[in-house]
Amino acid sequence: MIKEYTTTVEISGPLMLVEGVTEVGFEELVEIELPTGEVRHGKVLEVDSHRALVQLFEGSSGTDLAECRVRFLGKGVELGVSTEMLGRVFDGQGRPRAPFDTAPPIVPEKMVNINGSPINPYARDYPAEFIQTGFSSIDGINTLVRGQKLPVFSASGLPHSEVAAQIARQARVLGRDESFAVVFAALGITFEEADYFISDFKATGAMDRAVVFLNLADDPAIERIATPRMALTAAEYLAYEKDMHILVILTDMTNYCDALREISAARKEVPGRRGYPGYLYTDLASIYERAGRIKGRKGSITQIPILTMPEDDKTHPIPDLTGYITEGQLILNRELHKKGVYPPMDVMESLSRLKDKGIGKDKTREDHADLFNQLMAAYSSGKQARELSVILGVAALSPLDRRFLEFAEEFEKRYISQEEHEDRSIEDTLNLGWELLKLLPREEMKRIRPEYLDRYWPAEKN
Repeated sequence: MIKEYTTTVEISGPLMLVEGVTEVGFEELVEIELPTGEVRHGKVLEVDSHRALVQLFEGSSGTDLAECRVRFLGKGVELGVSTEMLGRVFDGQGRPRAPFDTAPPIVPEKMVNINGSPINPYARDYPAEFIQTGFSSIDGINTLVRGQKLPVFSASGLPHSEVAAQIARQARVLGRDESFAVVFAALGITFEEADYFISDFKATGAMDRAVVFLNLADDPAIERIATPRMALTAAEYLAYEKDMHILVILTDMTNYCDALREISAARKEVPGRRGYPGYLYTDLASIYERAGRIKGRKGSITQIPILTMPEDDKTHPIPDLTGYITEGQLILNRELHKKGVYPPMDVMESLSRLKDKGIGKDKTREDHADLFNQLMAAYSSGKQARELSVILGVAALSPLDRRFLEFAEEFEKRYISQEEHEDRSIEDTLNLGWELLKLLPREEMKRIRPEYLDRYWPAEKN
């Protein structure tokens, strides 16, 4: 039921206080009609007795306290969903985003509240299937599994945008009868970055199986808060009602958290760590926990949130709290980036806690677990040899240490590093791993079972 009021008593920045309201709900949609006939939009942030605090989407400039009419629409923020969303670009309010999408609005099959419905923990199914990203540093070492939430921790100046775009266009599930799509949400990015993503998706054909939500840096903060929820609502519809496997990429969650801090400051809330609201953990969990698989449903939602760590600090509240909620992290390394390695993935610091569930026979290959364990052990030995060579010089290293040092250099150049448009299959990744191990003596293969050594180590190298 729509209710209209002319009792606005205060406007402060993007906030409006309306008195004398009745039966108004939290996060209810609001329309504000100005004397000029212009209609602006907002949502209820707080309700206290007969007063409602409203956050304006378009800002409050030019709003007349005495003349504006405030209408409470009796419903929350909703997104119209349909399979027509595939191939389309929307803004943070679910409208076609010009100039990237000039087609008419979709005809929705239904309207869905963007806050989603809680998932009964008992109804959750355990993530257990492999998703191929085309990156050896992910597929071979820190494998992504369907239903997992695996964030990328980056920093200013590192190529997280390129990594996000490449994952979006290359990611796929292995299987002939599997429907797969990507829901891509960009938060607080510049127009140039938005143009890069859309141009890349269209040029590579990835746009046909993608739903894109763009929130630009000059868009209202409240719209930035809604954008990831819009994306996840679209993902839930495609996954749980259309039986598709959906990969959701959210970049950059740091911009999202900064918008949350901005709104919290406007509401004069008591700040927590580094000025972020005390409910930052709960708010992030309400986004990340919308990934997963549900028993009895064919579809799944996998999340890759991407965030930039201020000052390269892993203990900053955003990466710190994200790490508590998610199942691991992929970390981009500045030193590797300086050496020209792309993607500069720090495989030693990165971790996928569910990788063991998504690899092995009938998923990737039976030798996968042994192979990545051996690769990590050899790379660790090579990095130790590199540190010794800095202190003592290469000439002081033992012959075996020099072999491990050579392995570490080749591992970074050939295994971690690849071209921006190079899409490696899991077979290519595993075979490359065996090829690199040939740089070391066979007797050093202590983490690989003898039957796998006999099968994958060429006889002439024995």
